[in-house]
Amino acid sequence: MFKTPGCRAAETAGMSDDTFTPALGRLAPTRYYDAVVALTREQRWRSLTALHAAPAPDDVIVDVGCGTGSLVRLLARAEPRAHIVGVDPDPQMLAVARRKAPTVQFVQGRGDNLRDLVGGASTVVSSLVLHQCPVPVKRAILASMASVLRPGGRLVIADYGLQRTGLMRLAFRTVQFADGKADTQPNADGALPGLIAGAGFTDVREAAVIPTVTGSISIYVARGRPPLA
Repeated sequence: MFKTPGCRAAETAGMSDDTFTPALGRLAPTRYYDAVVALTREQRWRSLTALHAAPAPDDVIVDVGCGTGSLVRLLARAEPRAHIVGVDPDPQMLAVARRKAPTVQFVQGRGDNLRDLVGGASTVVSSLVLHQCPVPVKRAILASMASVLRPGGRLVIADYGLQRTGLMRLAFRTVQFADGKADTQPNADGALPGLIAGAGFTDVREAAVIPTVTGSISIYVARGRPPLA
């Protein structure tokens, strides 16, 4: 329903196509993104995402699919001494993000190509991205996140997860209308924790579930590969 780091580009290994799903899919033009996302109890789940990211001085935090910069702005306010990088393929979204969070570094690019865009990160965050992507692209983005995360680093993902009740499954149909059932259904079926673990992350858990008018949003946390002894 919302932004994505190029999920429509390709479903195979060579993800070089320049196309990407617009921030609101088929629902509305990108310029309405902030107004629409506010309907999802945004303040609640973004605050929980920042809480689990736990920014500290000298941390390097990469937000994959940063969109209009709401999360990076929150992280920068929580810890001004952290170095925060927002990555997104959409220049229109990045233009808004730069105005919203002028102290943050922004890079135009895709979530499946992080090694070419950023150096190592102590924390990787992402919100409302993976639900738009075909499963092969979900895997590629998670593998890319793992490749830049320092040993023992922190992963925090806020996205639509398992839709546990009939009411939430009904609400989630709005997202599926916007982004298509094929890409969104794995999230609704609870596939994300297994995909995160499959990318090499450890200690994967669902830390919170927030019911919204568009379905429930889960906060997933995990760790990068353990530090070498």
